[in-house]
Amino acid sequence: MDRRHFLGVSAIGAMGVSCLSWQAPDLSDRPLNKKSLKWGMIKEEMSVLEKFRLIQELGFDGIELDSPSDLNPEEVLDAIEQTDIVVPGLVNSKHWSRPLSDPDPAVREECTNSMIESLEVCKKLGGTTVLLVPAVVNDSVSYDEAWERSTAEIYKMLPKAKETGIKIAIENVWNNFLLSPLEAVRYIDQFDSPYIGWYMDIGNIIRYGWPEQWIRILGNRVFKIDIKDYSREKANEEGVWKGFETRLGEGSVDWAKVNEALADVGYNGWGSAEVSGGDRNRLSEISGRMDTIYAR
Repeated sequence: MDRRHFLGVSAIGAMGVSCLSWQAPDLSDRPLNKKSLKWGMIKEEMSVLEKFRLIQELGFDGIELDSPSDLNPEEVLDAIEQTDIVVPGLVNSKHWSRPLSDPDPAVREECTNSMIESLEVCKKLGGTTVLLVPAVVNDSVSYDEAWERSTAEIYKMLPKAKETGIKIAIENVWNNFLLSPLEAVRYIDQFDSPYIGWYMDIGNIIRYGWPEQWIRILGNRVFKIDIKDYSREKANEEGVWKGFETRLGEGSVDWAKVNEALADVGYNGWGSAEVSGGDRNRLSEISGRMDTIYAR
């Protein structure tokens, strides 16, 4: 079966496109041309292999896993071997609960060690990046402390990144840190290393910026893209977190401008959905919507 021809629900939400007859467009010449999603988005009770087969059927090319996690790497490798699904990268699972900006050196060390472990696991699974939230600024951690502490810890993990060939990808999130693309460039460039760059979350930027501007300023520092939408109108009327409660392609992201910016900086490859998941029907809808915004 053609990997980009998926079966699923009879219609994709408000788009009104039949999954049973719809052939996904050829996206090979587009900057975004590979589709991934996060492991936690799959809500079907299945084995690892069954989940890999499901998302392959629905038109995905890969899946990103959390690390460290309870997943057995050997079981994942078996699923990779038996399907066309790959693991393009991992998402560190400690960076929120044990941030690199924490006042306690033992907490920071725990996160750093988890990143070193994740880089090794990513290499074993054939991925290329580990996503990292670098710091959290709050009433007990100042901005400059977050910068200094996280910088020192990332220097400790860079030798492992170089050894494995796996890159550290810093994500823009609502952590009150690295709030402009110029600052993001400064943060990345201080390391003077090809093994650290940016994981661009498109939807997260909309609250305080424009993703196409960030992409052009970050340039080839952009390693991966998270696919997410956000409605400024909904956020203004109902609250900032409600802005995420919008379907892919129906929020405030101008996907045509995003694609143009990605093409301008030479991006070619993965986009990973990071939205509310669900069962087969919901994942099929997400896959179809990703194809549509990729083609804009």
